[in-house]
Amino acid sequence: MIEGSSTGIDDRLTQWSLTENSCHDDSESLLHQTIKDEGFKRQITLFGAIALLMGTIIGSGIFVSPSEVAMHSGSSGLILIVWICSGMLAIFSALCYVELGTMFPTSSGSDYSFIYEGFGDLPAFIYGFISVVILSPMTFVMIVLTCASYIVSAAKVGEIYIKIIAAIIIGVIFIVNCISVNFGTIVQNMFTTINVLALLMIAATGIVKLTQGNLQNFKQLFKGSKTNISDICYAFYGGFWAYGGYNNLPALSAELKNPIRDLQLAMWIGMMLVIFFYVTVNTAYLTVMTPMEIANSSAVGVTFGNQVYGSAALIIPVLVACSSFGASNGGLISSSRMLNAIAQKGHVPRLFSLIHKKRHTPVTSLVFICIVSLLMLIPKSSNFGTLLKYFSFINAALLGVTVSSLLFLRYKRPDIERPFKVFLGLPILVLLSSVYFTVAPFFDHPLESTYCLIAIFIIIPIYFIFIKYQKIPNFVSNGLDYFATVLGKFNFGYQQEEN
Repeated sequence: MIEGSSTGIDDRLTQWSLTENSCHDDSESLLHQTIKDEGFKRQITLFGAIALLMGTIIGSGIFVSPSEVAMHSGSSGLILIVWICSGMLAIFSALCYVELGTMFPTSSGSDYSFIYEGFGDLPAFIYGFISVVILSPMTFVMIVLTCASYIVSAAKVGEIYIKIIAAIIIGVIFIVNCISVNFGTIVQNMFTTINVLALLMIAATGIVKLTQGNLQNFKQLFKGSKTNISDICYAFYGGFWAYGGYNNLPALSAELKNPIRDLQLAMWIGMMLVIFFYVTVNTAYLTVMTPMEIANSSAVGVTFGNQVYGSAALIIPVLVACSSFGASNGGLISSSRMLNAIAQKGHVPRLFSLIHKKRHTPVTSLVFICIVSLLMLIPKSSNFGTLLKYFSFINAALLGVTVSSLLFLRYKRPDIERPFKVFLGLPILVLLSSVYFTVAPFFDHPLESTYCLIAIFIIIPIYFIFIKYQKIPNFVSNGLDYFATVLGKFNFGYQQEEN
């Protein structure tokens, strides 16, 4: 039953790939024809895609990560270099995702789908399991906690309310995304505008400070620079966290109105704007704070506002809270689509591939991710700093696997149509950097890194027991099927017809 559904997708992908000698317009026409019966509707425009990309990237990172970058950089010059280089590596990575996304435009699910096409079942299952059960909820919780902490700062209430507010935010975002795809993207566009306004305000303030002669932190640019291999790695961890989210857009390729054109343009335009904003904003921070002051600030945006805006400094935590809300919304949109795609492959219960027939939203996937996120809020140790350490290590390793799938597909399937083909040196560079960011933490924190590797390898027996050999109790599978049948009476259905 699951194999029949997957085969249907593969047949349509093969049909689309055989049109490589036809013109672009014919390919695009066939593309729309092959997916017209899918559960998702093509209703996201180029502007909506750019807004979603920028809104997902520009969240809490630029207001939290600068302290991590400064702590492990040590000088103004190295801070700016890390932000620029992190952005360039993010663009190179994004271009790799554009090639993969345009190769498989009817396949929602981003990294999971790409690894499945390149390496098959087991690697895809490992990635999908980690993403759905660990990374996606972890990222969601980290951003929501940041949003809640800034709300607490703006409202001047006790920190005891942070997790309560975070739980409420998760509930609100869940409702927004269940209503409709359009409503979710409208909310995304609105908060992306707020994100950009916040960064423009800080950047403009920095320019004014520079014209006033606040250049004391730029006179000896590289004084105090750190050169330790692990410090440089951790500095880039902070930068990559702030740029994270560029891989979410290909997960929505099946919902873009013109995926072949818009995916490329959205990546280029969105990423270049983000790099410009990030470098400008960090330059602004350095006009009023030393690298040490930035490193010691847990919320550099608030510290900047207190030093510059005086009584009007309250506007910063308000804008950061809105920015974080937008990032949380965008992250949930893409992660729910990834879970939906994983369910279609049969790597998690097919129940999670259900789509609401009228609203065209993956409600069951949204429910699962939000429940896991709420559970992650409960432990005392759930805070931004702790979660970031584990997230960055695992994410670097998985990025390397995704880029490796692109390189392997160049060899394994050279004849498949590639509307966009990235220069071969870029994925190789991204892969080498991923290896570095995975290996470097072992020098100073071997135990924590080993725990992450153990967590990854534990997933392998889960695959063989529950997926490969289907050792699932009958009462469990029957119960899930019955629940899916009940949901079918409330306008839920599967995306593809069963054979």
